[in-house]
Amino acid sequence: MQMSDKREIAADPATVYAALLDPEVLKACVPGAKEVEGNPQDGYTATVVQKVGPVKATFKGRVTMSEMVENESLVITGEGKGGAAGFARGGARVTIEPDGSGGTVLSYDVEAKVGGKIAQLGSRLIDGFAKKMADQFFANLQEVLEGPQEAEGEGEGEGDGAGAGDTEESGEKKGKGWLRRLAGRG
Repeated sequence: MQMSDKREIAADPATVYAALLDPEVLKACVPGAKEVEGNPQDGYTATVVQKVGPVKATFKGRVTMSEMVENESLVITGEGKGGAAGFARGGARVTIEPDGSGGTVLSYDVEAKVGGKIAQLGSRLIDGFAKKMADQFFANLQEVLEGPQEAEGEGEGEGDGAGAGDTEESGEKKGKGWLRRLAGRG
């Protein structure tokens, strides 16, 4: 299964790049992640619980970062084993570009493969699940960096306090505050 997509994120490329390398951000972004530990140089270990159709499994695996060009691109590769359920293997080539207004356009090409019991569920179900997982990961990353979408919409246009008038300052707070917001979740 292969897919490509892009997202516009209201944070500068350096902040987006740093978030992709942070194990706490990865834990918050990977759907079903129970544990993510490690660093970009040595790789990460992860425990993820997922249900694909009728099969629920705990995958234990490894995530590595390669072809890293600071604030521009990287390749994320992961492999996990879910015991009798089988295995999952995949990767994403991620490109980060400034959007011209202080934000970032994040583009990704994802490839995923599965084997074992999970593979017996059929390619249509697996492809749909893999696309949903990739979309959810990057949606979660966007939310970690920008904050929940509902909260953004509520404050806009009201003119009291955190308003639309000081977008540069609030954009900076969003970009730099992702680690503080994440720490508050745990």
